[in-house]
Amino acid sequence: MPNAEPHRLPATVLARLIEGGELTAEAVVRSCLERISAREPVVRAWVHLDPGQALAAARECDRAGKAGVLKGVPFGVKDIFDTADMPSGYGSPIYTGCRPSFDASAVALPRAAGAILLGKTVTTEFANRHPGPTSNPHNAAYSPGGSSSGSAAAVADFMVPLAIGTQTGGSVIRPAAYCGVVGFKPSLGLFPPAGMHVNTESLDTVGAMARSVEDIALFRAALMAIPYEKPAMPERPPRLALCRTPHWERAQPEGNAVLEAAAARLGAAGAIVVDSELPADCADISETQRRHSAYEAPRNHAPELYRHAALLSDDLLANGRIAAGRKLSLDDFRTAWRHSDRARAAAQEWAGGFDAILTLPAPGQAPKGLGSTGNAIFNGLWTMLHMPCITLPAGAGPDGLPVGIQLVGRRHDDRRLIDIALWVERALGAQP
Repeated sequence: MPNAEPHRLPATVLARLIEGGELTAEAVVRSCLERISAREPVVRAWVHLDPGQALAAARECDRAGKAGVLKGVPFGVKDIFDTADMPSGYGSPIYTGCRPSFDASAVALPRAAGAILLGKTVTTEFANRHPGPTSNPHNAAYSPGGSSSGSAAAVADFMVPLAIGTQTGGSVIRPAAYCGVVGFKPSLGLFPPAGMHVNTESLDTVGAMARSVEDIALFRAALMAIPYEKPAMPERPPRLALCRTPHWERAQPEGNAVLEAAAARLGAAGAIVVDSELPADCADISETQRRHSAYEAPRNHAPELYRHAALLSDDLLANGRIAAGRKLSLDDFRTAWRHSDRARAAAQEWAGGFDAILTLPAPGQAPKGLGSTGNAIFNGLWTMLHMPCITLPAGAGPDGLPVGIQLVGRRHDDRRLIDIALWVERALGAQP
């Protein structure tokens, strides 16, 4: 058995050791809870924890001896999902004490695969922009990103090996990059959204966070209820499109430097790295994503607006998506929808010339202070295009904080993207 404390072990190793009887689920959960107890006053990644319930579930897992790809592996879930045995607050005082009757699918499926839910991680208000209390585990003076702030921070700080987030713009990839872990946003609809509080129906994507590509593949199998297949190294080095996107002027010096250095290292390892630009039909795709998200906001938040508008933050209501959405007409929305259809078709054809697209997951390191979750300018376009994305740690910024790279694949070619990410992870020697 590895010498590391259980909370520091990858999910793939934990599942193997527990299944083989070399480690108990209870010992793993206790180790995670001890880590949380020591670090939570600084990181503040969790909005709800029930150690007694988690330990009881772990003991039952050890007694029952049931098989499952995540047998005994702890996980956290963003508090935007319903849980039958825990409060679901969605990051808003409106839902304080809310107790749903059922688990969301993204909660039920890992549990059915044997995983142990430790608790609910902090989300921004309704997975939008208004920050929660979570800090970056590498330096508490800096943002962890958002909206899946607690999930990214908990995985980065070794509180839990796996966590679930969501992405409407950049809410999985950006916090994962800021916190130095592996974040995976699949093609739209790959992971089930049932039981998730809606943000933008045409964009909301359930995502996963872990500390290695292999752990992402394991978690993916549970979230899709499919047999686990270990990711495979490609037969040849990949052909990568180095895409700086139309927003390159927004990149910070460290983002620029880390991406260029990663491209050079991957080229030296055998990859073919080709500078490439998005197709012309993808022009203004970030603005299209903003319009989709804004137009749907007043409609998806109608229940809160109708009865509890005074409890909504200005970041959402007066200065955010709801105010912006009220200025858009149905024709504006239809025009944006038609543009997105054209852009997706063009992007699918363009991406077919490469094994993956290499780009930035964020402008650079996390911003200082907890008042902002950072700029999603390098995320929203890929979310709008419904393309799968994965981010890997690849360097550090001027303050020692993580800086990542992002790999993007063709829509519905998620498994291939994970295999390419495994090659890149090993070529870069990426470590959380």
